[in-house]
Amino acid sequence: MIQTAPTATLYARPTAFIDAPFGFDGQFARLAGGLQFFAAWEIIATDGGVRTGGTLVPIDRVDDALASVTPEQAARLRNMMAAATTPRGTMQLGTRTIRFDQPNVMGILNITPDSFSGGSDHLDDPAGSAALAMQMAEEGAAIIDLGGESTRPGAADVWEQDEIARVVPVVERLKDSGIALSIDTRKAAVMEAGLAAGAHLINDVSALLYDDRALEVLVTSGAPVVLMHYPGKPTDPHGNDNYTDPLIEVYDWLDDRIAAVVAAGVDKSCIIADPGIGFGKRSVMDNLQIVNGLALFHGLGVPILLGASRKRLVGALSNEAPADKRLGGSLALALKAAEQGAQIIRVHDVYESVQAIRIWRGHRDAALSPR
Repeated sequence: MIQTAPTATLYARPTAFIDAPFGFDGQFARLAGGLQFFAAWEIIATDGGVRTGGTLVPIDRVDDALASVTPEQAARLRNMMAAATTPRGTMQLGTRTIRFDQPNVMGILNITPDSFSGGSDHLDDPAGSAALAMQMAEEGAAIIDLGGESTRPGAADVWEQDEIARVVPVVERLKDSGIALSIDTRKAAVMEAGLAAGAHLINDVSALLYDDRALEVLVTSGAPVVLMHYPGKPTDPHGNDNYTDPLIEVYDWLDDRIAAVVAAGVDKSCIIADPGIGFGKRSVMDNLQIVNGLALFHGLGVPILLGASRKRLVGALSNEAPADKRLGGSLALALKAAEQGAQIIRVHDVYESVQAIRIWRGHRDAALSPR
């Protein structure tokens, strides 16, 4: 039984993960067609934006539980459950096919003066940046994310032509490499230039809200896009960090934004969602609640990207460790994301992250091998 008011809004979060499904017929579900299996749903109830309760429903008791709520509430929950358990299709990025039945590493290459990803050494050296991208690909990155503007708190805006000058020459050197290339930008002109040069994916921290033309570029090009949550004005992705329930509020924001982008003409199969760790989320607790509840976002019905590498969250939990001393914490967050089925994990330290995920994958493969 789900005990809740008929006016409540209900959410279904996969939980009670199990190592393997063998011997549990009818008692488990598979998360988004990936390597994770779970035995229960956490049904979260909110009313007026405030969480009012929660119920754990075993997989084999779902029909009974849904009979205890209104038809509208039951339909909403069934839609979320179906979205969370439907396998994600592959995504073609150039000649590279990205599969979402396993976690993929996205390597960060920020070609900015304040970058700690290596790109700061190659501001005027596209060949050097391209070599770094090749190295990341050799170390196991499935996607390389090229950025020419810092979006950290307090960073100055970069003129779009300067941003183009930083990233496009690198894309041009990599377009025939077979590497899946992403452009990390909020600006329509940079998106157009990057895609024309040979990039395959747009990663927009403003979810196509910063630039009035950005959505048009995506509709016209048909390129896939990462829509990231941020709570502030389009010009300030770090503002307005006052949450009552960060997990639910971020979910609702992304759900609404995905619906708007699809209504404008972007195919849902081309959308990836990012909860935006650290963007307008200064509270450590807010970020941790989102990471802990990450499996909820599979209810959006699109692949999930988590970008927490070297973020302030790591420093805050490790005696204010500086950015270049946050590898261990970044790996812990990457594995937490993999455990909850995140399909893309965005990182600075590709070699170490790929190795950690391969070990995690080895454990999953062993658990899923017939005994």
